[in-house]
Amino acid sequence: MAFDPYAPYGPLVDSTVRVATWNVWGRHGEAWEQRQAGIEDALSQLAPDLVCLVETWSKGDITQPGRIAQRLGLPHHHFVGGWEVEDWLSGSGFVSRWPMSEPLRRPLRAEDGSGFGEVVYVLVDGERGPIQVFLAMLDYPLGASALRQAQVRELARFVQEVSSDRYLTVLCGDFNAGPDSDEIKMLTGLAATAAPGLVFYDAWDVAGNGTPGYTWSNRNPLAALGLYPNRRFDYVLSAWPRLGGLGHPVHCELLGAYPSDELQLSDHYGVVADLRY
Repeated sequence: MAFDPYAPYGPLVDSTVRVATWNVWGRHGEAWEQRQAGIEDALSQLAPDLVCLVETWSKGDITQPGRIAQRLGLPHHHFVGGWEVEDWLSGSGFVSRWPMSEPLRRPLRAEDGSGFGEVVYVLVDGERGPIQVFLAMLDYPLGASALRQAQVRELARFVQEVSSDRYLTVLCGDFNAGPDSDEIKMLTGLAATAAPGLVFYDAWDVAGNGTPGYTWSNRNPLAALGLYPNRRFDYVLSAWPRLGGLGHPVHCELLGAYPSDELQLSDHYGVVADLRY
């Protein structure tokens, strides 16, 4: 088939999948139950197809992904983790409209073994084809860019090991780095890529409202305690290119960005994006 410079992806897909990612701050703070209810309310208003949760929680037989799945009427969920915090566990989570594979975890470490990052992968059996979903969390210190760059290179190797470039590939999570950082530029094509041929759309950059889109904001009293600068730490990324424009972001907005005098649902704001699918 001849290449058409006026339709380089072929006919564009008009339908979309709605993906949300949020670092939900576990069960921290005295108001965690009110925060839980607010998180459920915020997500239910947006009706996502897939939800990726960082710093989510489990206690006994109850998990936050399970509670959110029940509230949203979505039948599939996973909790992955084992970091003990008081009397509950912290980890990563998925909620999905469609069946998912069992999660596959990969620690993200520097060559000397340092770091505490992790990525979790699930394959979603979506109604219009597979969706390959990766949920990452990188190390947080402001001065840890070199470590995060090493983690991104390991992350990229993992993506290429387990995924196919035929299908929609989504990478979400809390990267603890702004879009102008070397580690994020390695993913978005603004610097030498972390792995050959692997580059992602940044949903906020492509389809946000033109503001900085800070997800770590000093307008949020829970974040202001950290004395960090305002940063966009949280992302919905989708691999480029795909036939039909699969993964191309058409809309992106923040989750839980409420006035400072209202209940804050987490120390991070979340991100929700509509991707061609």
